[in-house]
Amino acid sequence: MIPLSVLDLVPIREGATLSAALQEAGKLAATAEQAGYKRFWVAEHHATAGVAGGAASVVLAHIGHVTSTIRIGAGGIMLPNHNPFVIAEQFGTLDGLFPGRVDLGRAPGAAGIVAQALRKNLHQAAEYFPQDVVELRALLTGDVELPIVATPGLGAEVELWMLGSSLFGAQLAARLGMPYAFASHFAPDHLDAALAAYRGQFRPSTYLDRPHAMAAMTVIAADSDEEAELLASSQDQAFVRLRSGDPGRLPPPVPNFRDSLPESARAMLDHLGQSRAVGSPVTVGEKIARFVERTRADELIVSGATYDPAARRRSLELTAKAVS
Repeated sequence: MIPLSVLDLVPIREGATLSAALQEAGKLAATAEQAGYKRFWVAEHHATAGVAGGAASVVLAHIGHVTSTIRIGAGGIMLPNHNPFVIAEQFGTLDGLFPGRVDLGRAPGAAGIVAQALRKNLHQAAEYFPQDVVELRALLTGDVELPIVATPGLGAEVELWMLGSSLFGAQLAARLGMPYAFASHFAPDHLDAALAAYRGQFRPSTYLDRPHAMAAMTVIAADSDEEAELLASSQDQAFVRLRSGDPGRLPPPVPNFRDSLPESARAMLDHLGQSRAVGSPVTVGEKIARFVERTRADELIVSGATYDPAARRRSLELTAKAVS
């Protein structure tokens, strides 16, 4: 059985509150732990009305307190938005709260308007990203002597990951000997090339002696294919709104939603379908098996929001059983 993990964007539903979204994230993490998932990750997103995970380290503190064994982490931290010292302190603190359970995934993505709000020079931050990754690892591990010590931070048992949706992150992960996670749930185009580059260029490190790759899928399971597709229409609406430049809160499901779309929008959703498993447990199990056979992934991380939080929790349970 391939290890399964969860990526949660902490969605805020139409008609619901930020507080409710955070409480539901805790319930989802507890369900994932009970169902045997390996990790529960949240991602840093800013200025998005339907996403409550912007302050990722704070959300993770909440998730850690409502779970006891599942690994918790950022999938990921957009490092150009920050400086390595602050992130080392935050995740060193999380490791102190939840020893041996914390993951830290770093990615180079950053939006221009967000960089401006954070008083960041986006071009310079992106240029220094590889150096910042090395510095952050040194602050946590001490593998390179620095003029300052992060306390908390130094010596923390934080598992470090590189994230990406292009060849750049794959090549950097290979060069630094780090585990690599690809965001194929929303950017499937370069998945195969990125995994090939990562495996082909991998250099063993003190922390990892062979390539270790995780791939992401949108996965929603229900009792029948028809029910699952209806539940998934909320996620489909969110994708269409995001690509149209009009993101909002997670909407209720709409029957036959795809049939109402123009051809360009349907084509976009169909394209994302190569990293999507939506249906009954049998359907989901078969689609996941084909995806794993194609990618040879060492781990799988599942994303995908439903308007009814209970349906998302049940989806995790059904998916775990289907894969096992």
